[in-house]
Amino acid sequence: MKVLKFGGSSVASSENIEKVLAIVAKESKNEKAVIVVSAFGKTTDKLLAAANEAIIDINIAKNTLETIKSLHFEVIENLIKKDIDAVSKEVADLFKRLNSIYEGIFLLQELSDKTLAKVASFGERLSSFIIANAAKESLNASHKESRDLIITNNNHLNAQVNFKISNENINTYFNNNNNQVVVLGGFIASNSDKETTTLGRGGSDFTASIYAAALNATELQIWTDVSGMYTANPRIVKQAFPISEISYEEAMELSHFGAKVLYPPTIQPSLRKEIPIRIKNTFDPENSGTLISKNPNNINGVKGISHIENISLITLEGGGMIGIPGFSKRLFETLSQEKINVVFITQASSEHSICVGVYEDDALKSKELLEETFSIEIARKKIKPIIVENDLAIIAVVGESMKNHQGLSGQMFSALGRNNVNVRAIAQGSSEKNISAVINKYDAKKALTTLHEQFFEEKVKQLNLFVTGVGNVGERFLAQINQQKKFLKENLKLKIKVIGIANSRKMFFDESGINLKNWKKALNNGEPTSLNSFYDKVKACNLVNSVFVDNTANKEVSEVYEKYLRESISVVTCNKIACASSFSNYKTLKQVSRKYNASFLFETNVGAGLPIIDTLKNLINSGDRIHKIQAVLSGSLNFVFNNFDEDATFHDVVAEAQKEGYTEPDPKIDLSGVDVARKILILARESGYNLELEDIKNNSFLPKESLATSNNDDFYDSLTKNETHFQNIFQEANDKECRLKYVAEFENGKANVGLQHISADHPFYNLEGSDNIVLFFTERYPENPLIIKGAGAGADVTASGIFADVIRIANQ
Repeated sequence: MKVLKFGGSSVASSENIEKVLAIVAKESKNEKAVIVVSAFGKTTDKLLAAANEAIIDINIAKNTLETIKSLHFEVIENLIKKDIDAVSKEVADLFKRLNSIYEGIFLLQELSDKTLAKVASFGERLSSFIIANAAKESLNASHKESRDLIITNNNHLNAQVNFKISNENINTYFNNNNNQVVVLGGFIASNSDKETTTLGRGGSDFTASIYAAALNATELQIWTDVSGMYTANPRIVKQAFPISEISYEEAMELSHFGAKVLYPPTIQPSLRKEIPIRIKNTFDPENSGTLISKNPNNINGVKGISHIENISLITLEGGGMIGIPGFSKRLFETLSQEKINVVFITQASSEHSICVGVYEDDALKSKELLEETFSIEIARKKIKPIIVENDLAIIAVVGESMKNHQGLSGQMFSALGRNNVNVRAIAQGSSEKNISAVINKYDAKKALTTLHEQFFEEKVKQLNLFVTGVGNVGERFLAQINQQKKFLKENLKLKIKVIGIANSRKMFFDESGINLKNWKKALNNGEPTSLNSFYDKVKACNLVNSVFVDNTANKEVSEVYEKYLRESISVVTCNKIACASSFSNYKTLKQVSRKYNASFLFETNVGAGLPIIDTLKNLINSGDRIHKIQAVLSGSLNFVFNNFDEDATFHDVVAEAQKEGYTEPDPKIDLSGVDVARKILILARESGYNLELEDIKNNSFLPKESLATSNNDDFYDSLTKNETHFQNIFQEANDKECRLKYVAEFENGKANVGLQHISADHPFYNLEGSDNIVLFFTERYPENPLIIKGAGAGADVTASGIFADVIRIANQ
């Protein structure tokens, strides 16, 4: 004999019930089947809501009742043909009785546990009767009231089962029943006085387990709307997958810590009889689901990750506890007497403190009770007043074989630490089946994702990007990510998802990942953007391995980096303003980055895609020391002076450089030397020197009129007016058989930038196009410098430099 239980979602509509009946027909073909059903989807909640409405306004309660009634008669009309009149009459009578109960509640203005249990029972009484009659249309089926078989104590809303009497009743009934299928309602029972009781949370599962144990069933099947117990909550962790096999103990641990597919009491009767439990999906019946048994196939040390939210941590602490017996007893006795459930316990070995986790709804009451219990010790300052911390969650890593796998707890806490998930308390039993940690409720999603990635996923690391600035560089950057996604996954075991994008007008977010083939359309349909609103959205997502990417040259954007870093969100930027701001701000960003374990990478600040800063860091980190730097660091200026001669106007060459994407949006930043000054400043700082931008001597070649302009139109007009000035500069260099290069130099703690005449024997002479070149003179390279040379401007190479920084974060 098999026992099959179908939950509320499985019987929420006529269409769903038809699926249930097809499953029952198949499962009962070769052996008898006991079918336990829940109330139609959400019916119990509606029935109890109407009961509470009845105290206030009987008409509101009756309106709610009418909606419930309509659903049930709709199912009757769709599924029952043979005895529709008799079935309809019985169901109508049940609703009349229910209506009378609501009227009684209204008249008496009283709603006792006894009445609530009676009201709640109607959901299963109705559903089991209707489904049994629908089954009779094609199967040898009958209906039986669980209230006649399962006997409990007098706790109406969370009754304790009298297994001796219940088992006798169940066996007597089924020994005399010849039907192939028997349909019963879950959740409901009765006491010895024939009063209706209910079995509490997860009661229908519990009912099914009671029948399975009493009848020594070959298997208990729990049919729901998911394909088994998952490695984590699939609604939170998208990569979660069903667990094929799991032990009773593992299932109990996971269900205790929030795995809502199964409730802990369900397992107990079946566990005692070692009856296999299979969790299956009504809407995917061919899926094998999860098998819960005594000896599952245990390959992995960790079987699942689960969590409970809305937890409060109660701490009893004080020096007066040390060496004094009885504190623990008094604490737990106080909470037990008031039926307050303790879901987490940890105690310091010094006996200085005891922490217990309770549900948030019980926290205030727990505090008051414990302060009364320990009032004398608190008054005498032997212990501190009771400490309560709210807005917490418990996250649990579960696996019966964890004890055979070394280092799992280390992996767990290391992974949480890397993602700035603060652990408030830890508990691990000596059986090593469960490692639990109390964390901030806000971090629960991030923690689940982090641990699932650590223990279950192929070592494919996922980065979640939030990109501001999607112009030339940003657009190329997104295109490169889209182009390389397959390569990254196959070769670097890296998955990059762009979660948020923004320009100066709109922003758009999608936690499942933005489709990079049509991101422009999505952005156009986004919401108005602001720096604060974008930051708030990123923070609210609270995703593992988050990276903020700044593709702008905006000062205000650079000023929010610290906020991201303090949330352990890495920052990658081509925006030079932050690193060339005050030295104190530069140092602060570096320090905050280290403190909160968030990368702060800005390779593209100098030389676009060239590995200049990375090479410099490697030199410094390996013990080398920089003596001198000579560099051409402006791809735009190199392009300009490589293409400017007596046959071209300076205005046209600069305009071409901007069109090609070599300059900043404001080309005066490049031509004034400010951009180059920032770059040499950043290299000097990365070399270990304390310099400010004002310390960089800037020998500008622009006329004062050009420097004084405030917009691009005026700037370009000034270039045209001063063409003679620029031709003279060119001619002077040409007469000396030299080329013009805008050079940055750093030596002996001092730096300068300016236009220089470069002779044919200099390494800079043959620098073509928009290329950059850097010469590092160091203790290891005193005479023949370390040279880095290549394209130093352009949207594609800058985007590739940003991309490279993102990959560096993934590899850390």
